[in-house]
Amino acid sequence: MNLNLTIGFIGAGNMGTAIMKGIAGSNLQAKVFAFDTDSEKLNKLQEYAVMACNSGLEVLQKCKYVFLAVKPQMFDEVLAQIADGVNENTVLISIAAGITAEYIRNKTNANAKVVLVMPNTPLLLGAGASALAKSEQTTEEEFEVVCNIFNSCGITATIPENKMKEIIAINGSSPAFIYLFAKAFVDYASQVDISQEIALPLFAQSLIGSAKMLTDSGYSIEELIKMVSSPGGTTLAGLDELYKGELEKIVNHACEACTKRAYELSK
Repeated sequence: MNLNLTIGFIGAGNMGTAIMKGIAGSNLQAKVFAFDTDSEKLNKLQEYAVMACNSGLEVLQKCKYVFLAVKPQMFDEVLAQIADGVNENTVLISIAAGITAEYIRNKTNANAKVVLVMPNTPLLLGAGASALAKSEQTTEEEFEVVCNIFNSCGITATIPENKMKEIIAINGSSPAFIYLFAKAFVDYASQVDISQEIALPLFAQSLIGSAKMLTDSGYSIEELIKMVSSPGGTTLAGLDELYKGELEKIVNHACEACTKRAYELSK
């Protein structure tokens, strides 16, 4: 075990736990610490060799890389508790929507190193998609460590810090939009007397296969649509209804609303 790599978590909810699980199952060699007000959550983390701390400040004292894995509404309280422990060597990693690096520095240390991350819930299955942004104070080596942590439970992409709010709709919130889309198909199956036990696996595999076609086939989105759409066939009949309902415009509005809320949360 590399005793020099210390990773801490303030907050052990679903997302924080998923990342800790990813670290435990990866080839990263590190000591991992965590604090949460719910002691039961900390007890469950023992199977991932996570060591419990008595406070967020203790996590700061033990770790170089510290995840702020709490809800945005909790940030003021948490940052006030840990401010005295933040120094020039600490790398603070925020996974909260709308929270900026400047906000974190203003509440802790003006020279704090910050990495902003927008992960998504498929991290729970090791299939996450996380967007990361590096602040100026953070070194390339430190940023690479954080990227490797998220690569242990999915894929990553690096984006400019000023696009962290816009990316939320693309990978952070989009799973919920996809689940709602899936629900509509499963509900239709029920209407025509096809059980959810049959419809859901078929539709889910269609999503998985379609995603692989998007990433691996080499075809553009427009080309892939045409491949499924035989002239005068069933797919075109369905697509016509989606176009009439302005599906693309609805998705755009959903993304815009998501981004607007992110800016509201950052104030």
